[in-house]
Amino acid sequence: MNKKPLAGLAALLPLAACSDKPQQPNIVFFLVDDFGWVDSSVQYGDELYPNNLRFNTPNMQRLSECSTVFGDAYACAVSTPTRTSIMTGMNAAHTRITNWTSAMRDTPSDATGGGFWMAEHKGNGDAAEGDILSRPDWNLNGISPVPGVPYTQYANSMVQYLKDAGYFTVHVGKAHWASAGTPGVNAYSHGFCVNIAGTMAGMPRDYSGMQNYGNTPERWNDFAVQNLVEYYGTETHLTEALTKEALKALDYPIKHKQPFYLYLASYATHTPIQPDERFAQKYRDAGMDEGQAAYASLVEGVDVSLGQVLDFLEEKGIADNTVVIFMTDNGGNSENKQKGGVLHTQNLPLREGKGSCYEGGIRVPLMIHVPGRTKVGRCTVPVICEDMFPTILDIAGVRDYETVQEIDGQSILPLVTGNGEGPDPGRPLVFHYPHKWKPYDLVDIDFLSAVRVGDWKLVYRIAEGKLELYNLKEDLGEQHNVAAEYPDVTARLAKTLSDKLRGWDAVMPIVVATGQPAPLPDEL
Repeated sequence: MNKKPLAGLAALLPLAACSDKPQQPNIVFFLVDDFGWVDSSVQYGDELYPNNLRFNTPNMQRLSECSTVFGDAYACAVSTPTRTSIMTGMNAAHTRITNWTSAMRDTPSDATGGGFWMAEHKGNGDAAEGDILSRPDWNLNGISPVPGVPYTQYANSMVQYLKDAGYFTVHVGKAHWASAGTPGVNAYSHGFCVNIAGTMAGMPRDYSGMQNYGNTPERWNDFAVQNLVEYYGTETHLTEALTKEALKALDYPIKHKQPFYLYLASYATHTPIQPDERFAQKYRDAGMDEGQAAYASLVEGVDVSLGQVLDFLEEKGIADNTVVIFMTDNGGNSENKQKGGVLHTQNLPLREGKGSCYEGGIRVPLMIHVPGRTKVGRCTVPVICEDMFPTILDIAGVRDYETVQEIDGQSILPLVTGNGEGPDPGRPLVFHYPHKWKPYDLVDIDFLSAVRVGDWKLVYRIAEGKLELYNLKEDLGEQHNVAAEYPDVTARLAKTLSDKLRGWDAVMPIVVATGQPAPLPDEL
């Protein structure tokens, strides 16, 4: 049981005109999929890098100029772990949700009673010939609002607390918290009043309204995007349709003067990398190959979506009482050929991309704007996705709450406002991906675990039984392993990571030869 006091409502008085009862702020959480740290013109690093200048993102730039820009913000290496950490306040190693959830299998395990995506993707059955490691028995069914569901983390949702505090809660876009056939797949069960297009799907089958977003007799499957029938057979791109529906959903709480929480989780820029033809041609004309132009057009579509939300808030006269959070669920995908260009380079100067515990896979964009209270500029205190749970409740003025789960995150609102004490810059941040991402080997992605403490970062290459140490202040690209030069630091961080994983009873990949879990870093 967790009981966590948060800032009282009185702390939010500057957000609204003085009155007997403080006005709760509206909150917009704008979450982008597979969008990299350098995929916009916003300067998250110490300088602007060449990759920052590829795409047209004036609205992200506009938001950055009135926000706290977190240069050292982190998520998980892939989607579901981040999204469930936001909802629960728990680190992914703690929830044991260390990979993405998926569709219901055609032949579910008899042991589950049907419906749960389980037996085919657990344990040694996951290993291909020649593999040293296989996946552990992770919580592949995601989060659950009720106890007793196999292979899930039972948890209370942050959204439910907002709803209980009087918020009108709206989900639009990608959910991806749980497997089909489980209670956690339903946005309403987590406290949302409205759900548009949120299912088990981790990607859209199609971005095109002309293809009914995948809802066609020839191609329909579980990844077809739902709740957008009015746009079928039109030229409306998925990002545009979702934005329109999100703004429609806000009419009710605005009319009834009810505070709202809008979670607008774009499916873009996830695969399939299909062009948004509103923007693609100018990138082709600039010399980009088709994959690069298509990806750039998806990015610009997201930027336009953000701009439309910001404009809407201003037009409705509520911008001065609406908090805006902009974040990404993991690093940019640098392994997929659909994006064009040269693989494994799209996130430079960061190493690697989505799926990896190197910086390119986990360091993400994050901006927070709190009207009238924002300390504008770049913040270099390391923060992580599970911090969003207590931060959003802090913003909402929820005084006390109790959860069945232990909360790992800390409110970062003091870093935004400059008032109060924020997280310790030297607290350990843990990243854990005990999986093989694709059917083929990816040496800088598969079976990695890591911890950051201050400027130091330890990477545990589990399949090789190898520890790497990097000083991120001096070596952002993680090119110089200094473990041999700093054995004491290496040993200290190995113990820190191991203690965290032990304390959370985190899953480790299975050694195929022995059937036993791989050793923790301090057991090497």
